[in-house]
Amino acid sequence: MRRMYAADVLESDAPKVLVRGWVHNINRVGKIAFVQLRDRTGIIQVVADDDMVGDLRLEMSIEAVGDRVVNDKAPSGVEIHACTVRILGTVYYEMLPFEINKRSIKASLETQLDHRTVSLRPVKNRAIFKVQQEIEEAFRNYLKENGFTQVHTPKIISSATEGGSEMFTVDFFGKRAFLAQSPQFYKQMMVGAGFERVFEVGHAYRAELHNTWRHLGEYVSMDVEMGFIESYEDLVALEEGYISYLFRHLRSACAAELEMFGVSLPVSVEIPRIPLAEAQRIVLEKYGKRSPLSGLDAEGEKLFSEHMQNEYGTDFVFLTKYPTSKRPMYTMPDPEDPGLTQSFDLIYKGLEITTGSQRIHDYEMLRQNIIKFGLDPECFSFYLESFRYGMPPHGGFAIGLERLTMKLLGLDNIREAALFPRDIKRLEP
Repeated sequence: MRRMYAADVLESDAPKVLVRGWVHNINRVGKIAFVQLRDRTGIIQVVADDDMVGDLRLEMSIEAVGDRVVNDKAPSGVEIHACTVRILGTVYYEMLPFEINKRSIKASLETQLDHRTVSLRPVKNRAIFKVQQEIEEAFRNYLKENGFTQVHTPKIISSATEGGSEMFTVDFFGKRAFLAQSPQFYKQMMVGAGFERVFEVGHAYRAELHNTWRHLGEYVSMDVEMGFIESYEDLVALEEGYISYLFRHLRSACAAELEMFGVSLPVSVEIPRIPLAEAQRIVLEKYGKRSPLSGLDAEGEKLFSEHMQNEYGTDFVFLTKYPTSKRPMYTMPDPEDPGLTQSFDLIYKGLEITTGSQRIHDYEMLRQNIIKFGLDPECFSFYLESFRYGMPPHGGFAIGLERLTMKLLGLDNIREAALFPRDIKRLEP
């Protein structure tokens, strides 16, 4: 007999079914046992004679065969009256690290992460990663529909892209190398190689000495680079289109998961563009909060997002025109004010989820800018090589997958949106 999943049982009209999963809960009433079986699609109730399930314990993996019966009193309206129940995987614990068959886990996040595979068993926790999967799927589909090619670039590199102080070093056959902060150099090189429009979904690494709700040492970066642009506004428009595309996709593909988290997504998204200096002025005048030159700090992002929600009714805002001194050396200066750049951040519900810019595409201008930043062009010769041969105007951006997931679902900590998070304290499991 072919296995049927819990969600399929609800829709099927098959008289007899076979299901497999984990024992989510057991309730014994007289000589009858009501077993909630949980699989990757949901939970179904199995009704069996008590002597048939006498040895069952929570989280055993089991197989049940029986009749599908419509019962309005069953949790899902349908249950299985079992003729056989078989243990497939036994358990060896004295006590579970925490209860996982309740509405929520009553344990600290650190404890849950110490027992990560157990904490992921509840349907709602796994729903996070269903949504995350569809965020990535929408990203791929949207860009492919817009003529982009997916690429995979090296994660072991010879030179820092944005600053050596935040790089993880590795021994690469006796040579000093780094884990990539981003695919920045390589995605630009792919534009110059003739691909014109490329994207990548891959891990990135930041050796930042932060232990906060918003930082990870290893995260998934969704990167875009596009050639033959007129200005950074082309990039802003591309990402705004992705957000609208994403929300439409999630309403269709993840309706049940969004409902679990009480999330309602807007039908369309129009994102305001605000110069950074204007945002800093508003935060100072309205909230008395001074901002660093480099941008808005964590508190400033939160306060300005509050302002945008109150004034414009939006959870999003593009901050533009960041100072030249606070952006990487490949960022294009603003033609109207060389002290500023053709760059932007996307803030979503009080958190920066994207950084992007138009890049310098002229070889000599880029070489001089590298020197201006106190760096040696010889250390970037592999990167500069591409700019000798007619590099077109181009730019791109990167979206933090875990940050977007966290804010979209209203999670409290970014580590909830990472399967096995790596932060300043955690290298296992």
